[in-house]
Amino acid sequence: MSDHSKSGALRLRLPATSANLGPGFDAVAVALDFFLEIEAAPAREFSVNASGRNADRCARLEDNLILETYKQILRDHEQAIVPLAIRMANGIPLGMGCGSSAAARLAAIALAVHFGKLGWETERVLEEAYKLEGHPDNVAACWLGGFVTAVCEGTKVRVARTDPPEEWRAIVALPEGPLSTSKARAVLPAVYPLEDVVANLQSVAVLALAFAQGRADLLRLAMRDRIHQPHRAPITPLLPILLPLVGEHGILGVALSGAGPAVLVIVGGEESLADASKLVQNRSGAELLASRFSRVGVYQAVEK
Repeated sequence: MSDHSKSGALRLRLPATSANLGPGFDAVAVALDFFLEIEAAPAREFSVNASGRNADRCARLEDNLILETYKQILRDHEQAIVPLAIRMANGIPLGMGCGSSAAARLAAIALAVHFGKLGWETERVLEEAYKLEGHPDNVAACWLGGFVTAVCEGTKVRVARTDPPEEWRAIVALPEGPLSTSKARAVLPAVYPLEDVVANLQSVAVLALAFAQGRADLLRLAMRDRIHQPHRAPITPLLPILLPLVGEHGILGVALSGAGPAVLVIVGGEESLADASKLVQNRSGAELLASRFSRVGVYQAVEK
């Protein structure tokens, strides 16, 4: 029996994320407490038993982001590809802007590190995930949990994080159909007016401190954006419907979740969640996911 086949089964739990948060385009994200859960063990051949959201797509052996990324990493680092039997429970909607691709790629990296015995620590994991994902904010939030700001130094990802206020809640409004990140990026202009850039710099600076200090009174201003949301509004119809709700029934701020089309609604506390959810539901007709912010990132456990 090879050393690889002696590797214990690996259990993973990775949170959803909401990136590009308000004005924090490609820079700010927060983890949410619905998850991708995986248990993987060495096997004679690859298999995926999936349940939860988009289970049929998750169970594919071809065109499967986790399997393709896992195999590619092992090939790139000249390690044997260990076939895996995977059991998966997916709670993250695919293609909705809730960090499904970041969670999938990080899961694949964690599997490759474990079964390929690569020995990577957090810094290397984030670097590889950033190279695959193309932006650092959602991979950092998924791996580390909490509210994160990310900056790149070459391919290295430098992160500052804080725990979101315990009392704040999130509502994710999900439209019927997904939206690809490439399509969402294609509508963005190449050049912005200086006044829009300055406004976003002001908002994103306040946003970080509002989360760190629990400044609910600042969130309305801190989540205003002029860089990506105005241009994406025509292809994310829930956003213009829900933005005007800020200030009603404890709603502190509204923003696209990731590149959309889902919309993140931040609520000041549990006592406002029911009324806020009812308001969002009545205005949008969307499926709603009520969530806490996750202070915990990836969870890993090895079973011998």
